[in-house]
Amino acid sequence: MLASTNIVSFPRQGIFLREQSLGHMQPPDFLHRDAETALCEHFVAAGALCSLSTNSEQILDAARSAFLAASSESVPVDFRLRFWVDSTDASRPPWPKPYVRGLDNLVFIGLDARSSMLADLRTRRVIGRISPGLAADSQYWRTIIFPILLSVVAGSIGLVELHASCVASGQEGLVLVGPSRSGKSTLAMALMESGFRLLSDDRTFLSIKDGQLRAFGLSRPLKLREDAASWFEELCDREPTDLQGGENVFYCEPKHRSRSEALLPCEPRGVVFLEREERSVVRLTPMDPAEAQRRMEADVMAETSDVMAAQQRALDALLALPCWRLQYAGGRPQEIAERILNSFYGKTRTLLGA
Repeated sequence: MLASTNIVSFPRQGIFLREQSLGHMQPPDFLHRDAETALCEHFVAAGALCSLSTNSEQILDAARSAFLAASSESVPVDFRLRFWVDSTDASRPPWPKPYVRGLDNLVFIGLDARSSMLADLRTRRVIGRISPGLAADSQYWRTIIFPILLSVVAGSIGLVELHASCVASGQEGLVLVGPSRSGKSTLAMALMESGFRLLSDDRTFLSIKDGQLRAFGLSRPLKLREDAASWFEELCDREPTDLQGGENVFYCEPKHRSRSEALLPCEPRGVVFLEREERSVVRLTPMDPAEAQRRMEADVMAETSDVMAAQQRALDALLALPCWRLQYAGGRPQEIAERILNSFYGKTRTLLGA
């Protein structure tokens, strides 16, 4: 989660000065707050209404591939995005690792030497200056930029973000919670083979909608590490073509009937906490409610009092569900998925269509 305790030193590469016709220098405006961004559309992102204005049709296309179009623009938006693309910038991939730092209500996001964003969590606005090369990289927006932006603004609009995968069958879903390399994505892939759809690979957003707990994800491919390929027939003859964090990975597009189906929220019916063990074991046991609460709350960033109440309601609803601990040392993910279906859901398994 983002920290807000250190003062930020902004990279000098992201700051530039403009000259007036008389040769006088204006104050720095590296985000070009006065630039024209005439293109504007509204989207639903993780259940929140977002307004995006820009001067780039490519950024709008990326947003269309990641979010649902809003059915109405008359209701107040939850947050606003405004991105200006500098046509004189010649930056090209590969892109460096994003740089994110926060101070009080401000969060700075550095994307490359000439692309930066600044989020004001108090006003729930994000402004940014983007290079044309970055604007044209739709996959990078789907897999990196938009997930970062949702993580930054989620708490300020009352969403709870969990480091978790989520799969669903119909309107009912299962949340898989665990640290990096605990096997969330691999287990999600195995559950998809059993008929579930992927709602979220690594970031799951929760909120109360119409009195019911809802889980939301983003339209992004599922990421699997190279060593997971042997368990899945569709990957066994392929080589990973992507690199993330210095290791080879597969990006797998879920087989949904439509993108809108992929973005449909679900109502969680249970939570599984994944724990990798060194010894050979597969054990699924109920988790103590106090421990489940401690783990959940440790992953949620404290916000202002007006949104903390909304976050707490969503957390309380999630913790009221059956919570189980899965301890395992690896093995065929399909067998572990079947163990979950048999042991966790019990009589409700037929309700999930498994």
